[in-house]
Amino acid sequence: MGTIVVAGALAQRPGRPGHAWVFLSYLLGFQRLGHEVLFIDRLGAATGADGPRDASPGAHPAALAASSPQARWLERTMSDAGLEGRYAVLLDGGEETLGMCRRQLRGELERASFLLNVNGFLDDEELLAAVPRRVYLDIDPGFAQIWEAEGLADSFAGHDDFVTVATNIGGDGCRVPTGGRRWISTLPPVLLDRWPVAPPGDAFTSVGSWRGPFAPVEHAGVSYGLRVHEFRRFLELPARVAAPFELALEIEPEDGRDLERLRSAGWKLLDPLEQLGDFAAYGRFVRSSMAEIAIAKGVYVGTRGGWFSDRSASYLASGKPVVAQDTGYGEALPTGRGLLCFADLDGAVAAAEEVRTNLSEHCAAARAIAEEHLDSGIVLRRLLGRLGV
Repeated sequence: MGTIVVAGALAQRPGRPGHAWVFLSYLLGFQRLGHEVLFIDRLGAATGADGPRDASPGAHPAALAASSPQARWLERTMSDAGLEGRYAVLLDGGEETLGMCRRQLRGELERASFLLNVNGFLDDEELLAAVPRRVYLDIDPGFAQIWEAEGLADSFAGHDDFVTVATNIGGDGCRVPTGGRRWISTLPPVLLDRWPVAPPGDAFTSVGSWRGPFAPVEHAGVSYGLRVHEFRRFLELPARVAAPFELALEIEPEDGRDLERLRSAGWKLLDPLEQLGDFAAYGRFVRSSMAEIAIAKGVYVGTRGGWFSDRSASYLASGKPVVAQDTGYGEALPTGRGLLCFADLDGAVAAAEEVRTNLSEHCAAARAIAEEHLDSGIVLRRLLGRLGV
């Protein structure tokens, strides 16, 4: 079997294990199917996501990058996953790399089965040309498709196949533009043994960012917002359900008014970077929950693409029911037991109370959904089959 190369932005978000699992689930999942795997990331040679780094005059750019929090996070993540030596970090502005050298990387790409380019992250023309097959993996459906349709950006050029977690793309009622492409839909894979079933806790929880890296988008006269815009509709949820609600939430200081409104409404807030900054703490947080309360970005809700969260897949695998805002995912996953959808505040209250009062039934159903629909072996075999690999 040829090597499967995955490219994505893991290092850019150090201390965020939930984000890292997006990439590890594919890398380790493909590896378990018997494939060699390789990961490609990118960093600025002299600066990272937190801005310029102090260094002595004349410090080598590669040495600067290697000492950054981003590079250390990636190195530790790959090592803990058993993927030492199976990654390369491209340094912007030059030919240098961290991990695998560029010459070796090019040779690996030339022999690869395909490149899985997450959100089109790898844009190095020389390396893209070296790989025989380039597969675009869209994990934020709606954004890139609308940018292209509105003439703002084109992330898809140079790719041979197109995969998305918008499970309804091309179907009736789905407003994600296809751009005239044949899209392959997929569910997020989860490694079941990395998410063992644990006894239920007493709180509805979730992990996420208030705004995220993207701006709202508009297409065909319709505006689509972010999670912040949806969440404001559900502020009263803790006051109407007889259970605690706890969010590990990245929120910026300029959103102080929203922060105060959340706390006043009864949401308990944690800083994920301070309290969930490693894989063990993140896993404990998920496994100690009663269930997940999942409120989606407005673009996922409004376009009805059928997006389903990789984070929610981890909750389900851990035997935690998921109460998730409806994006149309019910076309691809069973709902009503273990996974409950809602469209408005009253629906969210009803779903949360149903989980709370029939918890053991929903916990068992949650794990069953993960085993039958989201197990990495099932999801990735199906994806490889649809790609003809």
